Amino acid sequence: MTASLDGYDVLLLDIEGTTTPVSFVYNVLFPFARAHAQAYLADHWETPAIQEDLALFRQQAEEDAKQDIPQAKAFSAATSQAEQKDALWAYIQQMMDGDRKVTALKSLQGKIWAEGYASGALQSELFPDVSDAFIRWKAAGHTVAIYSSGSIAAQKLLFAHTPAGDLTPYIQGNFDTTSGHKREVTSYQNIAKQLQCDPSRVLFLTDIYQEAQAAHDAGMKTAVMLRPGNAPQPEHPFPTLPDFRSLL
Repeated sequence: MTASLDGYDVLLLDIEGTTTPVSFVYNVLFPFARAHAQAYLADHWETPAIQEDLALFRQQAEEDAKQDIPQAKAFSAATSQAEQKDALWAYIQQMMDGDRKVTALKSLQGKIWAEGYASGALQSELFPDVSDAFIRWKAAGHTVAIYSSGSIAAQKLLFAHTPAGDLTPYIQGNFDTTSGHKREVTSYQNIAKQLQCDPSRVLFLTDIYQEAQAAHDAGMKTAVMLRPGNAPQPEHPFPTLPDFRSLL
């Protein structure tokens, strides 16, 4: 289908499966972070940035320990630095195995990816219509914002290192799990407030119908992307779009 952007001030976009192929996230970014995480922690353990991440992991471990997650309990109980490093690595692997959308893990992954982009080992991948759409939407006066479970830092890195160049000047807002989780209505209410925009003037695009439902319940308009490689979605009431060219 096609859809008109008349009546919308903000285009709020997911990343994975919306602007970026799922395969890039799961076959490139996640394996890169896993391969380098243990060494990165060892090299940067004493830095303020990693100490901040450690505080986030400890907070998360307190919650996960209540759910009887063994790795969380072991990390919480570790005392010496050597024990903490070993326990944290096991805890991080458990999070990665479960594709956990938690702030602590996403913050650490973003730091590892930053080194990868800086060295040239990583270059982001976008669907071919994305850069043209960003240019067209900004010229038409629309605000483009990103809402992803990946950290804001990781989002900016991805859009700064594309084959089309640095696309961050076309993005006016970035939101991650610090605004709330993506299947919670309050997250979208928080984002609308931060954008100083009536939710009804926001169009949210995602590949996950539960996220579309949460945004809809917050008062936003939504559509589900049917990009190549996206997982099939159960029957849902939302419009579907094959690409951004369908937005007139």
